[in-house]
Amino acid sequence: MSGKRVLLIVGGGVAAFKALELARLLRKRGVAVRPLLTRAGSQFVTPLSLSALCEDKVYQDLFSLIDEAGMGHIELSRSADLLVVVPATADLMAKAAAGLADDLASTTLLATDKPVLMAPAMNVRMWTHPATLRNLARLKADGVRFVGPTEGAMACGEFGEGRLAEPEAIVDAVVDLLGQGASPQPRPLEGRRVLVTAGPTREAIDPVRYLTNQSSGKQGYAIAGALARIGAEVTLVSGPTALAAPLGVRRVDVLSARDMQAACEAALPVDAAVLVAAVADWRPEHVAERKLKKAQGGAPEPIRLVETPDILAGLSAPSPRRPRLVVGFAAETQDVEANACAKLERKGCDWLLANDVSTPGVFGGEDNTVLLVTRQGVEAWPPGSKSAIAEHLAARIAEALA
Repeated sequence: MSGKRVLLIVGGGVAAFKALELARLLRKRGVAVRPLLTRAGSQFVTPLSLSALCEDKVYQDLFSLIDEAGMGHIELSRSADLLVVVPATADLMAKAAAGLADDLASTTLLATDKPVLMAPAMNVRMWTHPATLRNLARLKADGVRFVGPTEGAMACGEFGEGRLAEPEAIVDAVVDLLGQGASPQPRPLEGRRVLVTAGPTREAIDPVRYLTNQSSGKQGYAIAGALARIGAEVTLVSGPTALAAPLGVRRVDVLSARDMQAACEAALPVDAAVLVAAVADWRPEHVAERKLKKAQGGAPEPIRLVETPDILAGLSAPSPRRPRLVVGFAAETQDVEANACAKLERKGCDWLLANDVSTPGVFGGEDNTVLLVTRQGVEAWPPGSKSAIAEHLAARIAEALA
């Protein structure tokens, strides 16, 4: 990213403080960051802190005698490779959608001929208001790209969609867009809808304990991002992870296998489903209402387990809403090929990717080695990064759906 330039427009909102971390991370990647601070944004972050982290002057005033002597807003709007708005408030989105230009930020957005990335942040009711949804649709039609918002607790005390995407996710989106500017990527999945599941599930034992596994979600998130980059409209149904949603991916957060099953069914119809999640096979038959206490000098009460929903078999079963292509995953510790072939037949999916999770570094690591099992045979893919495997799989899915 060395030599790339970003104009960072900081809007007014509690989430503005994350723009400081974003600037630090971008500078760490070698991206030059020029900051533009709105009047509302200056109520949450100071020009001094923003300037120090961006290592550049902060621009604020449309009518600055010094900056505007040389048509500063025009130079700002065109000197960067990408304009990034963090946080993109409802007000900034409305101004940009309507083509208003009454301050430096809105004037710069109107005057630019460069790509624009917005990271929205606002109260959930503001985000779901018809006016905001109209503005969102208008901006997307105008070519503006978005990262987030995500779902979670907000500073106002409410819970829902409207939280600013984490700085790491915004960095990933910036890097993706700057890379696309250098070499536009084909989008063979344009207009296709794809469902991806990722991460573990948690099956509650009592209010504080649960059954789960070591899945990090990295492979599933990489696949979701790779599919989105070649044009797919991706819904990512994710169990608990520490990862940020890839650019252009709609994430639905779930906890249990039953939650994941419901979210997958709600995402239908789709052209393809890629079920990467490590879904727990069993759950406690009964969940204790209170924390189970350790018995004094005795053995714990046995926990009766029952099977969780078989999401892969359910989506693979013949039905009017069955995806055209269903891809499953198999995490094995022995007899990988034999177990994967048996699972393909048992589940009824079209393809199955299998890996040996007993190999050190697969869980939580960056690399993977997989077998692609189909009814035509078994392919051993060369070892590689999870990102490389994701790109390879996305390309194969595009071929299958063509």
